Amino acid sequence: MIKILYIIFLSLVVANCSFKNVVKHHGVPFLEKKQETLIVNKANKNDIREILGNPSTTSKFDNDVWIYIERKQTQSELKNLGRMKIYKNDILVLEIDKYGILKNKKFYNKDDMENIRIVDATTQAGFKKNSFIYDFMSSMRQKLNDPLGVRAKKRKEISQR
Repeated sequence: MIKILYIIFLSLVVANCSFKNVVKHHGVPFLEKKQETLIVNKANKNDIREILGNPSTTSKFDNDVWIYIERKQTQSELKNLGRMKIYKNDILVLEIDKYGILKNKKFYNKDDMENIRIVDATTQAGFKKNSFIYDFMSSMRQKLNDPLGVRAKKRKEISQR
């Protein structure tokens, strides 16, 4: 009887194990192939939406900028305890003019993004502890934390004792 339970247990474990990697996909599938069909100065907004769908992100400056993303993750090796590892990360940036025509197209893959340098410079605070701004912000923080002044009254009572 115990042997049968072991066999059933082992068969369930083996049946649930998969040798294929689990792939989590996010964004537009086959972005690299689809973007090749878009021709600068010929494709318009309708063509882009038909081929790629709605953009992942949009922004509006002088021209519309549409951003499409494709990202694929899979589980890493057993020694990393199954953490997800990015193996495909593509971004397509499309610039569209005010007439709805594609004016510029830039495609970035995972290797391109690894070559992007990030500036290490930091912005310093523009005020010192004895400045007007510091005093003003400190008083505002105090009023937000204790709008009725209850804590200040308690401190006064304690100091008088």
